[in-house]
Amino acid sequence: MPQPSVLITGCSSGIGRALADAFKAGGFAVWATARKDSDLAALEQAGFHAVQLDVNDNAALERLATRLNEELGGLDVLINNAGYGAMGPLLDGGVEAMRRQFETNVFSIVGVTSAFFPLLRRSRGLVVNIGSVSALLVTPFAGAYCASKAAVHALSDALRMELAPFSIEVMEVQPGAIASSFGANASQQAEALIRQDSPWWPLRDGIRARANASQDNPTPASDFATQLLAAVQRDKRPRLLRLGNGSRALPLLATLLPKALLERVLRKRFGLVQSL
Repeated sequence: MPQPSVLITGCSSGIGRALADAFKAGGFAVWATARKDSDLAALEQAGFHAVQLDVNDNAALERLATRLNEELGGLDVLINNAGYGAMGPLLDGGVEAMRRQFETNVFSIVGVTSAFFPLLRRSRGLVVNIGSVSALLVTPFAGAYCASKAAVHALSDALRMELAPFSIEVMEVQPGAIASSFGANASQQAEALIRQDSPWWPLRDGIRARANASQDNPTPASDFATQLLAAVQRDKRPRLLRLGNGSRALPLLATLLPKALLERVLRKRFGLVQSL
């Protein structure tokens, strides 16, 4: 049997790097992408096919698709992992912050999957989209991120139906709290947005709390990656996979609690209880 292949975006650290390690250990030829040269060097040293890639660069996607076609002839698994969390009040970030969030978290999934569609079709492959439980449990100070992951959920469902005639499967993964650099990166995003002239300046501690919420008792990224690999290797793969701390409890909470009560709980959790 030929060695199966996987392309994973966003492998510089955290979930992406853990996935690369797990799939390599599982016998896959791993094509791991990252944007920074320093990250590429580390990936190459670890034995991956390291490729510099900005998931929003269509020309770079075409070049990589051509290379994979020449070297592999097909692609067994594509994991759309690249993404980040824009934190802060929606109106402070404005349209531009929302646009940047959707370009990386949503639009790139369509662009990347489109670029590698012929290779996936040839291999009757699998597309894995990394979403979030934030698609279902919307919180304050993460509106752009939650909206982007809700969009990932919707387009994953649409892609699953549209790719079925080509024998390409689509799996959506909704992680809960996973140990990664997500919290640190989200905090940097939030700090860049927090400013004294904002109407939400008195609530800055709540903004910071939301930015770090993903790292509350997180599941190790290696455990997450191992479980995802096992799901990919099943004969009957799940359409939706929830992994990590809170990945089942939080969606259940969003379903069972009355909306008004849930909003009161979240407002209290992130300091939105005072009049400004």
